[in-house]
Formats: sequence, structure tokens, C-alpha cells
Amino acid sequence: MTRRVTRAWQRMLSGRRLDLLDPTPFDIEIGDIAHGLSFVARWNGQTRGDWAYSVAEHSLLVEEIHRRTEPETAPIWHLAALLHDAPEYVIGDMISPVKAALGREYGEMDARLTAAIHRRFGLPAQLPKPVKAAIKRADRVSAWLEAIQIAGFSRAEADRLFPVPDSELLQGLEIRLRPPVETRNAYLERFQAVIAEIDRQPK
Repeated sequence: MTRRVTRAWQRMLSGRRLDLLDPTPFDIEIGDIAHGLSFVARWNGQTRGDWAYSVAEHSLLVEEIHRRTEPETAPIWHLAALLHDAPEYVIGDMISPVKAALGREYGEMDARLTAAIHRRFGLPAQLPKPVKAAIKRADRVSAWLEAIQIAGFSRAEADRLFPVPDSELLQGLEIRLRPPVETRNAYLERFQAVIAEIDRQPK
């Protein structure tokens, strides 16, 4: 009797075949990440507007907030902020209660994909704790802003669930809702700009 093999890989538009259980940096391309994230909706799609608020758009906002709150940090950590949700290009975005319910298996898959993505783009497989904490703070500021502006939360609800940012930090920050192709291109453009910053750093 032939044993049926369970498929654990996904074919990417770049032609890469990414093994979700054993991902390697060689099968990861920024084009695939940008494309996938631009179609993955934050908040399970429960946001106002004619376009879903994508993880790619969220990632651009988090990188901008991180840049404002950590202006002296090395550009490589801004890259880490831009890529902080990159695994979701293949495993999707799940709201926190669902992640908690799924438990260890989801977390381990996310960690393996994160490590492979980081190695692909010259980041350490595991970020230093202060860097990870700074990115998480930026992520939570973004969540507060999104919750109030597009996800239907009252200000009181958002203030209970997320840290309330300084008004000065929020100056000029914008929640953008636009077609996936525009977000994808903006994500790729930002990625290239940060890579150029890194390349200009003294070796």
C-alpha cells in the first residue's frame, strides 16, 4: 500500500517552492513577500473602506513609527521592522485570540519562517531583545491607530487594549487604504530604500 505524502510546501509566483515546515532562505524572495502581504487583510477584513487594510500597508506604517521612535538605530533594524510580519505572506494574519488558541504549533511555524526570512536578508535569525521590543512597541502603536480609525473600536476600547501613543508621535501618520498593486509597489520601494541605507553604512 502506497503511503500518501502530505504536501507541506507552497508554490510561489516567483517559481520558488517554499516548505512551510522546513523553510530555507534560498526559497524566499522579497517579491513574493510583497505580493502576498498586499493581499492579506488585517483585522480579518473587518475594517472600513473600499479596500482591505493589508499586512503590507500595516508593515509600512510600523516601519515608519519605528523610524520615528528609534531614529538613531541602525538601518538594518528598520528592515527588521518592515519585515516583522513577513511570515504572514504564507500563513496569513490571525488575530491575537486565534493565535493564542492555536498555541505552540502556530508559534513554531512562525518562528521557523521568521528565521529563514531574516537569514535571507542579512538579519540575525533571532533579533536582539531590545530591537524586538522596540518593533513590538511600534506595532502596538499601529494597532491602536488602526483600531480607532478603521477597525470600529471606540477610543476607550483601544486605550484599554493598546498603549496610548504620544500625540507628537502621531503627527502626520496616515492609515492608507489603496489597491493591492499600489501597496505592493510601495512595499517593494520601501524595501529597496532601506537596503540602500544599509549598503551605505560603513563596513
